[in-house]
Amino acid sequence: MEINSPAVSAYFNFINSYTSGALGAAIGTPLALLISLVVFFVIIAIIFSISSYILGWVERKFIARAQSRRGPTYVGKFGFLQNFADLIKLLSKESISPDLADKPLFLMILPVIVASMIVLFTLIPLTPTRLGINTTLGLFAIFVVISFYPLLLFFAGWTSGNKFASISAQRSIVMMVSYEIPLFLVIVAVSMISGGFGLFGVVGAQSSGWFALKMPIGFVIFFVVMLAELERPPFDLREADNELVAGWLTDVSAPYYGLSLLLDYMRLCLGSLLIAVIFLGGWLGPSFLPPFLWTMIKLVAVSLVIMLVRVTVFRMRIDKVLKSGWYYLIPLAVINLLLTFIIFVR
Repeated sequence: MEINSPAVSAYFNFINSYTSGALGAAIGTPLALLISLVVFFVIIAIIFSISSYILGWVERKFIARAQSRRGPTYVGKFGFLQNFADLIKLLSKESISPDLADKPLFLMILPVIVASMIVLFTLIPLTPTRLGINTTLGLFAIFVVISFYPLLLFFAGWTSGNKFASISAQRSIVMMVSYEIPLFLVIVAVSMISGGFGLFGVVGAQSSGWFALKMPIGFVIFFVVMLAELERPPFDLREADNELVAGWLTDVSAPYYGLSLLLDYMRLCLGSLLIAVIFLGGWLGPSFLPPFLWTMIKLVAVSLVIMLVRVTVFRMRIDKVLKSGWYYLIPLAVINLLLTFIIFVR
């Protein structure tokens, strides 16, 4: 698997010029590579943490406008600091672990999930030359990491020692597993058109037209699957606004819950970015705007559509959710795969 990143290379060349002279060539190069990777991951984490914060603010304002009610308006200009105030409130509260919880695993699971999200962000290119590790198996690697997410959710609910959290985690796992099969079939169809699993190649193959236009069935399937993977309405089985439990987050303290809120918007940002890069051409667009802005515009547009779905679609029952995945999406994904092969490959 070939891995290349202009951003990591730039950090490496800069750091290596200092570490080689100070520590010697024998240990300078490995140390420079390690530092450059750490710097790269930190920058990615900062960028998408800020993006997640902005998406959280936009969603609150968007839902308030769509439902004709007040959103956050009093803390900061346009209520931009409302989420920050809520975050400070959550983090300032006492961190308590349930008595029956397996405390080391319980406290470790959510940071591991956040770290996995950051790893996924590093694999997604934002521009052709900056940010994003260019790997020939990027699309496949993203699918593999996403496949581990249901297992992490199960541990999050099971290690809490709360039976409601454990049952809810199992419901989420059953839903996600049923939707990962059509996800994999759509990814295979995308790789057939682009000629590989590299995301840079996927974007480059869309220079003659977005994949959303070339295979609309696959685009719709991928969008629906992303809603299920992100646990967004109508697949938000983890919790409901009119219920007294919060799914696998039941019986957690405020700091833990605050981190989960950040994770939710990081997942929203990740899902929107995947849709924008895989099906909407990523950074491709007219030259009057830089490539990075085109990626961000498409990310915001997809996020707004996902938010619109939240305020207009009712929540589905678990049996309806599973039937939709097994009875409809999988056959449609197979049809999309066959059509892609017949039209673009054969």
